[in-house]
Amino acid sequence: MRFQTLAPFLVASGASAFTPASTTSTDLLAANGLINLAINQIELAFTGKQGSCTLANAAIRREWLTLTNAERTAYTDAVLCLQSKPALTNQTLVPGAKTRYDDFVWTHINQTLIIHGTTSFLSWHRYFTWTYEQALRNECGYTGYQPYWNWGKTAFDPVNSPVFDGSAYSMGGNGVYEAHNCTEALPTGLNCIPPGQGGGCVETGPFKDMSVNLGPVDPTLAEVGVVSTGSGAAYNPRCLKRDVSVWVSSQWNTDTNSSDLITQNTNIASFQTTMQGDFATGFYGVHTGGHFTIGGDPGGDIFTSPGDPAFFLHHAQIDRTWWIWQNQDLKNRQNAIAGTITLNNDPPSRNGTLQDYISLGVNAVDIQIADAMNTLAGPFCYIYV
Repeated sequence: MRFQTLAPFLVASGASAFTPASTTSTDLLAANGLINLAINQIELAFTGKQGSCTLANAAIRREWLTLTNAERTAYTDAVLCLQSKPALTNQTLVPGAKTRYDDFVWTHINQTLIIHGTTSFLSWHRYFTWTYEQALRNECGYTGYQPYWNWGKTAFDPVNSPVFDGSAYSMGGNGVYEAHNCTEALPTGLNCIPPGQGGGCVETGPFKDMSVNLGPVDPTLAEVGVVSTGSGAAYNPRCLKRDVSVWVSSQWNTDTNSSDLITQNTNIASFQTTMQGDFATGFYGVHTGGHFTIGGDPGGDIFTSPGDPAFFLHHAQIDRTWWIWQNQDLKNRQNAIAGTITLNNDPPSRNGTLQDYISLGVNAVDIQIADAMNTLAGPFCYIYV
């Protein structure tokens, strides 16, 4: 069987050395997209349609591995700052929302069924991640921009990568080992994830003392004590748990997975569907694959997944992948949308439109999907390198 060939990856390596895998394919696509974006900017300038945001003044989002230790620390310190500030969410209605960080987690929990498998999946998460970045900058003094996790670089050794190696300059380490059964990540029950070397609390890195306050709603970590709290609104303080999985990342989050996604799906419907996964065939896609490379609690819960700070690096890479795809053919892809307004059209619902609104609750003002289609327009002014 295909999946048996990956068994050696299930044994944790004792070596701490890490060698990033090549991401040449997506790097070239990103570079081509930037060229197209520059040409488009010139055309807009000549026709008097260029806005105040340009390639010259746009914020630059960078990959985690390219940041200095000081830059990584500044980012994680800002996340910890957000976790120390009081929530804006009404705690009578949502007792578990104790911090500003929890405001973001609750917003995602509350809207999960209308922001996945829908028209707004990509645009909602773009605005969500940007709003989180603004909170880090405006409320916690962070002077950088939202970094992204390039899955392709870490696909064959995520646990030893600078993202999850547990150093002071990481996003925290793997969970301590706790025996557990395989993780039923997909609702179809296919391709259950073999237990890795984690499963327990994260005890290394910047988030070793973090409290996860909300959820889980739909937990997948097969460990005693990880049980649903219903709506996820209850106060349920617990440690951050992870089971970082190379079994997942080496199959669904390689550079080839990303470049094939971008080059083989020329319309937005197939692009966003392939990205999110085909659960009926056991195919995770880069979106689900990224979440279950992290795994654990709350990372392995579609509702509560922003409760793991690595979520935002993952979704910045989701946004970057969409951005690269858009930039290959701006004329036809800049404002391309597809889908309905309910999860996988269940129950059946109307098609979404560019005039539909994105709401982030207490975190930001509502905007239309049309305002979130261009990272150099609307509320945004950023690019990826």
